[in-house]
Amino acid sequence: MKLSQFNFPLTHDQIAKYPAKYRDESRLMVLHKKTGDIEHKVFKDIINYADEGDIFVFNDTKVFPARLSGNKEKTGAEIEVFLLRELNKEQRLWDVLVDPARKIRIGNKLYFGADDSLVAEVIDNTTSRGRTLRFLYDGSYEEFRNTLFSVGDIPVPKWIRTKPEEIDQERFHTIYARNEGAVATPAAGLHFSRELFKRMEIKGVDTAFLTLHMGLGHFRTVDVEDLSKHKMDSEQMVISEETADKINSVKASGHKVFAVGITVVRALETPVTTKAEVKPFNGWTNKFIFPPYAFSIPDALVTNFHLPSSTMLMSVAAFGGFDHVMNAYKTALKEGYSFGTYGDAMLII
Repeated sequence: MKLSQFNFPLTHDQIAKYPAKYRDESRLMVLHKKTGDIEHKVFKDIINYADEGDIFVFNDTKVFPARLSGNKEKTGAEIEVFLLRELNKEQRLWDVLVDPARKIRIGNKLYFGADDSLVAEVIDNTTSRGRTLRFLYDGSYEEFRNTLFSVGDIPVPKWIRTKPEEIDQERFHTIYARNEGAVATPAAGLHFSRELFKRMEIKGVDTAFLTLHMGLGHFRTVDVEDLSKHKMDSEQMVISEETADKINSVKASGHKVFAVGITVVRALETPVTTKAEVKPFNGWTNKFIFPPYAFSIPDALVTNFHLPSSTMLMSVAAFGGFDHVMNAYKTALKEGYSFGTYGDAMLII
């Protein structure tokens, strides 16, 4: 497959700027992957496609306030820092992106917070855009984390809006988010409400949770035409023994595994045995799924409508079939579905 095959025209107006009023009342397109048939539903109708004994697998990662606005020493130039991952607790070292990167050199000090309450020193240039920062903080680790997160903003993508708003404090998180560490939210999970979870429980549809901390790798521009040459950033993930056992039991009984989001698909397909079973896992994955790909675990996929040429779209096309998925996207554009993190949903079954 080639990068150019995943391009399509999308205007800014077709990207959702705000979530639906109620989580489970966004639109839902149902794509039947064997036939390519399409149905138009409301998201809470998804329960009608699951049977007793099926399982939905969710990513319980939680987004942290990863975007910091600060100033460079002496010049006072405005700097934006995007926290990627913590490298060393004791030394307060973080892997970050800096914008504009060209203005930052090793040894520069950066100041954050209304009263410059947090100071960081640039100690390494790791990539063309990336840097390693050492935060200069004398208090306890808990005090440092609280201070760091208090000066940060929720990293709502700038193609949604440039500054987060009050609604994002709640709606940019899934209702089951609990393990902090992501810089992007698993968007497919945003549609699930407490009421929908209750209906699933009553019907006998099970749930399981894994953790994959989404990084910026999901949104990096793919710059190679040959997709086999694209390298995904590594992301930390955990699948517990309990979750693995639940999923394997459902597969063995002939029931369906619903993967909620591309991150769940990537996680499930990372530690797979030769018997097509999920293994418990605690580590990192850089798995990139694009057509053609033979899936071992998920039988159905819940996902949002993704942006052109994105790795998420490529993974969706691998699951639903390239022709069926791209036709579904043409239909979505024609029917006025909204795209992106706060956009509408698709069930591929």
